[in-house]
Amino acid sequence: MGIGELMIRQLVTFSTLFVLTRLMGRKEISQMTFFNFTSAIAIGSIAANISVNFNIPLVTGILALAGWALFTLIMGYIDIKSKKARKITTGEPIVVIKGGKIMENSLRSTRLDMDAFNSLLRQSGIFSLKDVQYAVFETSGYLSVLKKDRKQPVTKEDMNVKTQPSLYPASTEVISDGYINSKNLSRLNRDQQWLMQEMKNQGVQNLSEVFYAEIQQDGSLYIDHKDDRMRE
Repeated sequence: MGIGELMIRQLVTFSTLFVLTRLMGRKEISQMTFFNFTSAIAIGSIAANISVNFNIPLVTGILALAGWALFTLIMGYIDIKSKKARKITTGEPIVVIKGGKIMENSLRSTRLDMDAFNSLLRQSGIFSLKDVQYAVFETSGYLSVLKKDRKQPVTKEDMNVKTQPSLYPASTEVISDGYINSKNLSRLNRDQQWLMQEMKNQGVQNLSEVFYAEIQQDGSLYIDHKDDRMRE
């Protein structure tokens, strides 16, 4: 059992784990529920054992990984189709603040003390309990918070400010590190000729002067120059 076999086992394990993780989806990473947590630990332990334990046949280990991944996918499908099953495997959101009042029994059921709870509130930008109208401890471990009306940020609608409709849903990269992203340009129904003209309008004569550029929602071009300090 030499270094060569060890490297092969690690390469095969890593490749298999990567493919299976992609198949299991982003929820395994973005929303770590009870079952996702258990599944991630099990799969990680199996992968580690396959990599270094020569007593485990490589094929057996890969099949074990695939079996856990399949089980995870099946449980995910059941969660989608059955609300009752979802309550068992994932749990339910717990209201911990209602009408500005802390629900002590609900808070105790989350196993959170006040220090941990206040920490979660601060992560949501809340530094005083009196600013909170409603708070829900989600199954993923995050805290969703609704501020009281007087603490809500003012919107343009509140101020009766008229806004122009956006041409695009979001700002889109068209130049990165001096290279044009032709695919994004085409998706926005723009071409390189339009891009170069917009650059000239902003005093940029050469593509090499641009570090990053993006088309804004209103259709304008934002440019970040290379060597900004030298331009100051």
